[in-house]
Amino acid sequence: MDQYEHILEFDKIKEEWMAFALTGAAKEKIAGAKPFLSEAELRKDLRETTEARMILDKFGNPPLVSMEGVEKLVDSAVRGECLGACELENFAQVLVAVRRLKEYLKRSEGLALSLPYYEENLEEREELAEEIFTQVRAGAVCDNASKLLRSLRGDILRAEQAMREKAEAVIRSNKDSMSDSFATQRNGHICVPVKKEYKFRISGSVIDKSATGNTIFIEPAAVAKYYEELVMLRLGEEDEVRRILYALTAKVAESAEIMEENLRVITKLDYIFSKGKLSQEYNAVEPKVNLSGRIVIEDGRHPLMDKSLCVPLQFRMGGMRKDYGEETIQGVVITGPNTGGKTVAIKTVALACLMAQCGLHVSCKSADLCMRSNYLCDIGDGQSLSENLSTFSAHIVNVLDILKNISPDSLVVLDELGSGTDPAEGMGLAVAILEELKKSGALFVVTTHYPEVKQYAAKEPGICNARMTFDRESLAPTYQLVIGEAGESCAFYIAARYGMPKRMLKRAAWAAYGIKSGADGEKSGQTGWENFEDKEFFDKQEFPVSTAPKLKKQRISSARELLAEKFHMGDSVMIYPDKKLAIVCEPINEKGVLRVQLPGKKIWINHKRVKLVVAAKELYPADYDFSIIFDTPENRKLRHDMERKYVEGAKCESDASPFSSVRTVNTK
Repeated sequence: MDQYEHILEFDKIKEEWMAFALTGAAKEKIAGAKPFLSEAELRKDLRETTEARMILDKFGNPPLVSMEGVEKLVDSAVRGECLGACELENFAQVLVAVRRLKEYLKRSEGLALSLPYYEENLEEREELAEEIFTQVRAGAVCDNASKLLRSLRGDILRAEQAMREKAEAVIRSNKDSMSDSFATQRNGHICVPVKKEYKFRISGSVIDKSATGNTIFIEPAAVAKYYEELVMLRLGEEDEVRRILYALTAKVAESAEIMEENLRVITKLDYIFSKGKLSQEYNAVEPKVNLSGRIVIEDGRHPLMDKSLCVPLQFRMGGMRKDYGEETIQGVVITGPNTGGKTVAIKTVALACLMAQCGLHVSCKSADLCMRSNYLCDIGDGQSLSENLSTFSAHIVNVLDILKNISPDSLVVLDELGSGTDPAEGMGLAVAILEELKKSGALFVVTTHYPEVKQYAAKEPGICNARMTFDRESLAPTYQLVIGEAGESCAFYIAARYGMPKRMLKRAAWAAYGIKSGADGEKSGQTGWENFEDKEFFDKQEFPVSTAPKLKKQRISSARELLAEKFHMGDSVMIYPDKKLAIVCEPINEKGVLRVQLPGKKIWINHKRVKLVVAAKELYPADYDFSIIFDTPENRKLRHDMERKYVEGAKCESDASPFSSVRTVNTK
């Protein structure tokens, strides 16, 4: 697929076009459709599209079929292979479709068109279709296909009936020996179900047994003689069926050349009518075509856009007719607001020319379109991480490729000319590119925002400005193209429409144009700012108070608080460098020292030499009494007594420990 097809969305048009075709060959032809380079061939193709549309409007869809596999079927018949009953039925249905298509085309002969005369190239072979349908039905050869087949199948039915009657007679005469009251068929044999213990009572051959082994299926001897007769009858039936199929296959092979021509014509008609159906879908019209480089579109629209939403496009450029009394326009520079429809406009123009040159009708009221040798497009930003291309780099790569392949018969479509880089340099490049395009003699349609490019287009012969209109009252684009007038980007209007405060818009106007409101309210210059500067809506407009959630800053504790949280009473710790286990009996003090319990003693030690092994909360319950670990039994008992009553001679001396030793002191 060529790049311009994807850029102009012609690939999507082809997808919808292929949906209207039924035959695989027609779909392949649509997928590979290219613009005609011969004016005679294009006019013929457009005429066929128009005639197909007229016939469709008058008589509805033609009775075309998919023809899937028919060509392979005929090839198999020619090679001498035997076609099956289903294949022969499919072939007969194609012959019926040919007959119906001939009748459809004959009905349209009254329209005085050339397309109905394709009927003369179709040969229906009605007698062959009738013969196939007489002998083959529902995927099988009919009983009445021949007298012999009818006789054989009658004998087969009688033999099967006799076998069943003999089996039922055996069941009736040996009821006590049977496990069931009716005969059954096993491996093609009519059998009686005999209980395992009585299998020797029944004369015959054992054919099968049940899953449990309790029932034996025996073919009685009286039935067996009919089975041999039945096998011979079925072999005769098979031979007769194969003979009939081979005879019909031979007649299909005799019709190979006729069917080849029928398939060619049906594929051609399928392709032509698919263009007519697409024209109906788009409510399109036949365009006029010219080689003088003239493009005139009235009420045009992009075929992929919603008809109810699309604003009709009026466009005119190229070699004008003398009676128009207008200057010949080689290039059009379209300006206007973002989201204003510039890109859709240039795509619509290029797509209309491309569709017309492929023999399709165009979605518009009327059109006069020129043939082009090639279509060169640069639409979209073209960014590529894999190829390390920025927006500007991609544009430049595409433009340079376009300039290498341009010719006087080209149509060039460029979107956002010179964008993606420094405005001053981008403007210079845009003007240089326009000059090169004009020098090439090609037709070109470009969009831009640069005011200098608008000025260049206004002064340069053969190039004209065009603008997309913008409703300043509603601050909304109207998507209408006006040829001959330069537009403005309306960035301030659009920014204001979406809520930018007036103070920011004023600053933007000053930065862009050097315009600033003074204390006296005077303004220098005219930019369009004055059209909405004093509106009350913008005076009051301001950003609302932000409702975004606030971040919460973590409070940094003092060093002492952090150290105090490092160890707790009862923590199991390791003392370094000796690597001795101990238990914290006093937390860290302001000097960074804590007290630990070692076997037989308590020591003070710097926290840097201590490493936590197991926290106290994992070793002890929340209300655990640590005096059990850190105090003697005598002291604990004395302290307990002192908490209940006065103990004469006892004194508690504090040594900065939570469990100070209690000693009895002589106070006399």
